Amino acid sequence: MRVVDGAGHLVSSAEGGSANVYLDFENALAVIERTVEVACSSLGPSAQCHAGIGLAGVSSPAVATRVATRLQHAFGRLAVTNDAVIACLGAHAGADGGIVIAGTGSGAVLRLNGSDTNFGGRGFLLGDDGSGAVVGRQAWRRALRALDGMEPRTALLSDLLSRFADDPVAVIAWGRQATSAEFAAFAPQILAAAAIGDAAALAIAVEAGRAIAELATALVQRGAPRVSLVGGLASALGPHLPEDTRMRLSPPLLDALDGALLLAGAPVATSDRTGGDNMQRMG
Repeated sequence: MRVVDGAGHLVSSAEGGSANVYLDFENALAVIERTVEVACSSLGPSAQCHAGIGLAGVSSPAVATRVATRLQHAFGRLAVTNDAVIACLGAHAGADGGIVIAGTGSGAVLRLNGSDTNFGGRGFLLGDDGSGAVVGRQAWRRALRALDGMEPRTALLSDLLSRFADDPVAVIAWGRQATSAEFAAFAPQILAAAAIGDAAALAIAVEAGRAIAELATALVQRGAPRVSLVGGLASALGPHLPEDTRMRLSPPLLDALDGALLLAGAPVATSDRTGGDNMQRMG
């Protein structure tokens, strides 16, 4: 959480835990309330504050209204949306544009003429191509194929299989109950292996880069004047994007917390927020 004064200067900040209103509404609200209390403890009554909140799991106006109703007592004015929208607001400093998100999941957000559209993603089972979860799942699929002699057993695949003593039954038992986050936890290792030339990892990374490129192209086709890549895997996937996609991407101007400030109507200074990297972590 980031708190600024009327001139846009930072006066306080605080970090809370994970808050996803789809997975656990009550816990998410409790996390937000604790974080607000910490951030505003030295500022006087928080009802003087105007707040913009972007939360994972806010999938409809009805959910946003439910969150706002629960939290409105704490603020003078409150706007609620999902976390992807504030990332898009930040990436383009409140102007029109689109973002492709490459994290545990994937997806795209387009902001055009004050209206926000989400597409792609669709979850681990039916979509999220180019995401950390799918990158992880693809590596484990290849590992099992290598164990059956159906493709070369690279160093990456050997390392994965060694975690279960080369026992496919154990791998399958783990895979049946593994969450998307647990699959995504392997993505940094896989992309690091791709960077040093592991053939299996490189094939997975190129496939993920192609999926991210398709989302970027769709944003442009829908009218996005500017497109940025954000998320925890943005930098690692950058080298595996098609050249025309890399050239098309613009650096995020601000981060998601600044996007929340913009949602609240707060001024945000941009002079020290720009940089040359076209990819940014989503925080």
